[in-house]
Amino acid sequence: MRLKRAILIALAILLVAGLAYRFAPFGTRPAVRSVAQAQVPVLAGTAETRSVPVYVEGLGSVQAFNTVTVKARVDGQITNVFFREGQDVKAGDSLFQIDPRPFQSALQQAEAAKEKDEAQLQSAQLDLDRTTRLLAQNFQTRQTYDQQKAAVAQLQASLKADRAQIDNAQLNLDYSLVKSPIDGRTGQRLVDVGNLVQTAQSSALVNITQLRPIFVSFTVPSVRLDDIRKSQSNAPLKVIAYAQDDKTELAQGELTLIDNQVDVATGTIRLKAQFDNAGEPLWPGEFVSARIVLATRDNAVTVPEQAVMRGPKGAYVYVLADDDTARRRDVEIAATQEGIAVVSKGLKPGERIVTEGQYRLTDGAKAKVGAPQQAQLGGPDAQ
Repeated sequence: MRLKRAILIALAILLVAGLAYRFAPFGTRPAVRSVAQAQVPVLAGTAETRSVPVYVEGLGSVQAFNTVTVKARVDGQITNVFFREGQDVKAGDSLFQIDPRPFQSALQQAEAAKEKDEAQLQSAQLDLDRTTRLLAQNFQTRQTYDQQKAAVAQLQASLKADRAQIDNAQLNLDYSLVKSPIDGRTGQRLVDVGNLVQTAQSSALVNITQLRPIFVSFTVPSVRLDDIRKSQSNAPLKVIAYAQDDKTELAQGELTLIDNQVDVATGTIRLKAQFDNAGEPLWPGEFVSARIVLATRDNAVTVPEQAVMRGPKGAYVYVLADDDTARRRDVEIAATQEGIAVVSKGLKPGERIVTEGQYRLTDGAKAKVGAPQQAQLGGPDAQ
């Protein structure tokens, strides 16, 4: 009986001790438990130096270098089409054939009239020569001589008119073959074979746009106008065109136009940049984001943008010591772009900073650093 009672008392003591530990306040638990909970899991990166571009960003659209609406310059029926829709054409390439027969007939008539007047002029000139000799011998009157001379002049004027008629007829015949005035790409064909076109209707046959080179027209805040003008006075400014996601680089070009006045309604200034457009990544009418590179910050200290936090006193980051103790440090941010923050003061290259999990940290807290993470700096170095 005594042994059984001793066993029951021991079990009761163990049960009470377990319940006491289970429901004990957090501060009264063993120290090893507190240390384990104080370690905050985080991811860390490293502050790095790199060349960071200083740019001004604006929104705009792509414009064709040249746009031509091809129209008929003579009346007639379309008898042939020499291109496919969307085809690249060169200046002088044939596009449409308007029935040339009426213009060929008009040209032949003008040439025949010229030959007729040339024959009459030759005869009149011979008569004038004979009259001139007879007048010198007093066998012809002065009046007859003057009349013959006037007839020669009249026929000479008729020949000039005939030559003009021939040139006009030839021009109309040339216009019956519609050619491309520029290098570019054709759009949708607006007139089919068999249709009658008239110059009075002013209807378009096809549109041609020049894609290489190409323009991007965009606007930026007018407060950046002085910075842009000063930078442009030193050297031509590079402009980078990005897709609508603001991440995909499409092409690089050069600033060619600063508009001559600010839009007072929006407080913006319109700019234009020219791009070679090799491979045609830019397309007329497409909306793009344009960035003017004003300068380059060399050896700038950079950290991922998400590592920077904002407080009542400004920006700060958590810096990790060798023993993974997190220390809050105030920093000055010169710029934030493309997912990186440029630190102008408060941080040195090579220092470890917390990139994720910093919202659960306090100054002096122990961090539990996960797998090493390279700071993502938002793209290649600017050249």
